[in-house]
Amino acid sequence: MEIVIIGNSAAGLSALEEFRRWDRNSHVVMISKEGSMPYSRVLLPYVLRGKLPYKGMEIRDGDYFCGLDTECITAEVVSVDSGRKVVITADGVEYGYDRLLIATGSFAVMPPIPGIRDERICNMWTREDADKLMPYFRQYKRTVVVGSGFVALQAAWAARFLGLEVTVIELMDRIMPSVLDETGAGILTEKIRGKGVALYTGASTQEIEHLEDGSFLVHVKGMEPIPADFMIIGTGVRPNTAFLEGSGVAVGRGIPVDRYMRTNIPDIYAAGDVAAGPTTFGEEHVIHALWPTAVEMGKTAGRTMAGKQLEYEGSLNMNVTQMYDTTVASIGKFNDDVIDDAAYFDETEGKGYLKVCYKDGKICGACLVGSSDAVTVLGKLRPLIKGGEKVDCVVEYLEQYVNMRAFASRKL
Repeated sequence: MEIVIIGNSAAGLSALEEFRRWDRNSHVVMISKEGSMPYSRVLLPYVLRGKLPYKGMEIRDGDYFCGLDTECITAEVVSVDSGRKVVITADGVEYGYDRLLIATGSFAVMPPIPGIRDERICNMWTREDADKLMPYFRQYKRTVVVGSGFVALQAAWAARFLGLEVTVIELMDRIMPSVLDETGAGILTEKIRGKGVALYTGASTQEIEHLEDGSFLVHVKGMEPIPADFMIIGTGVRPNTAFLEGSGVAVGRGIPVDRYMRTNIPDIYAAGDVAAGPTTFGEEHVIHALWPTAVEMGKTAGRTMAGKQLEYEGSLNMNVTQMYDTTVASIGKFNDDVIDDAAYFDETEGKGYLKVCYKDGKICGACLVGSSDAVTVLGKLRPLIKGGEKVDCVVEYLEQYVNMRAFASRKL
């Protein structure tokens, strides 16, 4: 068989490795526009801070593709002809396939703010972005970050860690709405401000004024203009699907896939940030743009492409990061409008703010702003949430209950 994989990050690599477990004979071509050396984008802020060497973001060594008998090509795929079963790159080269995996991930978006197009206004999503930002972090003194998701706040923390004056502007009334509940977001907001970051929520960026020396004045509704030497935009990402126009592959908010990572077109699969797949809670097509989800989906796709059956259990969102000298994490459903009840760990125990949530008598999620040790609780909750675990304990014995049930779930 001829196998083509587009994309060489978490989903593509996981799919390749799983495919090769079952099939060592097929010819495999992996195509990536970012080059042959895979890297982890979650490590970019640590490189910018100087806490990790540049090479440290690479997640495979130079012999990796050779060891998996894979031809790795640096090119941009611009179209897919599903009728002829070929993918076409920007330089006009065609690669035929018997089975095709789309693992193209996502791209950072630029909001429609007047004046936003400039060399010193960057995203922080790719290695190319980091390459552009690195000299700015060391050359300039003032930055404005637009957005307050994981990427934006990590970028702001990297800048502040290096001593820059940092301002964060968030359009919504609180930070990280997809990661923390309202209380957790409020706690983290104060921690960020305590580190000297000027953070504004409910703030609408109206225009970016370009000054003669190359710097900017950022005009925010109802505020004095904010000076900046460079800017970082972290207002969200979208799946990389533009090249699929005319291919026949269904595209909505991402590529809808079933529990075997199959698209609507025979022999075409999708996995990772570009794919909208089933979740633990029964939703049919949701994008969880997370590394572990991409790995799981890639593994499913790789085995399916090899002719084996591996049904995907469904994704469960779990975010964990360290920023502003605190651990921020969440799993499952945790916002008050989608849960029935919640239990709160005693903050005197040293875990910080830790909330465990219930829906229909089952554990459905949790969020944390506190100590790194407390992340183990979320890890133990994961199999209980995926298994639809019924809760049968009082709040005071919650941790003991979670430890016991997590141990039991591992034994099953």
